[in-house]
Amino acid sequence: MVEIGKTNKLKINREVDFGVYLDGENYGEILMPKKYLAENYKIDDFVEVFVYLDSEDRIIATTEKPYAMVGDFALLKVVAVSSFGAFLDWGLIKDLLVPFNQQKQEMEEGKSYIVYVYFDEKSERIAASSKLDKFLDKQPVNFQEGQEVNLLICNQTDIGYKAIINNTHWGVLYKNEVFQTLKTGQKIKGYIKKIREDNKIDLNLYKQGYEKVDDSLNKILDILKKHDGFIAVTDKSSPEIIYKMFGISKKTYKKIIGALYKKRLISIEKAGIKLK
Repeated sequence: MVEIGKTNKLKINREVDFGVYLDGENYGEILMPKKYLAENYKIDDFVEVFVYLDSEDRIIATTEKPYAMVGDFALLKVVAVSSFGAFLDWGLIKDLLVPFNQQKQEMEEGKSYIVYVYFDEKSERIAASSKLDKFLDKQPVNFQEGQEVNLLICNQTDIGYKAIINNTHWGVLYKNEVFQTLKTGQKIKGYIKKIREDNKIDLNLYKQGYEKVDDSLNKILDILKKHDGFIAVTDKSSPEIIYKMFGISKKTYKKIIGALYKKRLISIEKAGIKLK
C-alpha cells in the first residue's frame, strides 16, 4: 500500500514525454517527472521515491529526500507567512504548510521551529504542527532503564534540555549531567536513566554503571597510548574536562581509573594518570 508523505518502492508502468507513470497501487498511476529519472531506467524497474502532493494537490513522486517525512519531528525554517499559515523549507520544491491552528506560537519568517509532519486525512494534504504534545505518548510502557534511544533536542529549560525520545515520548536531560554543547534540532544517542512514578523520563547521554566502565577501559588505554602514556587528568579535574577528553561522566571516569589501577595497568600520580 502506497503511503503519501513517505518513501515507497514503486514499479515503472509506462513512459511519457514528461516523465514516467509509476504503479501507485491504491492511488492509481503516479507521475514522476523526467528530471528525477536515472539515465538507464527501464519499464518494470522498481524505484525508491518520496510520494507527496504538488502545488496543484496532485499526487507526485520524486527521488529527492525531504528533511522530514510524515511521522517525523524535525527542526525546519519558516520561509514565508501568508493568510493560510507559515510555510517551511523541508527540502522539496513545494514548501510545507503549518496552518495557524497548528502553531503553538505565532511563527515568524526566518525563524526555525520543531514541528511534527502529519498527513491530514480530512484535507488529504501533508502539513506540519508545532503543537508537539498531541503527537507524543504519555505512557512510557516500552522503555527500560539503561536502554539506548534516539534523541531530538527540542529546547533548553532552567533544569536542562527537553528531548523527544524515539519519536514517541518527552524526556529530560539535566544540565548538571550534560558536559557538551547541545543545540535545538540536534539528533543524538542517549540512554533511559529513570522512569519516574509520574511517567516522566530522565535521560543520560552515556551508559550507567559497570557496563559503561567495561566499554570504556580500552578507550582510555588507547587515549593514554596516543598521549605518550600520560594524561594530566585527575579525580580533581572538572566534569567538563573529563567529558571532553573521554566522553564520560566524572563518576564513570573514577570507576574506570579504579579498575585500571587494580589491574596494574596504570599508576595514579599527583599530576595525572600514567600507563605502566
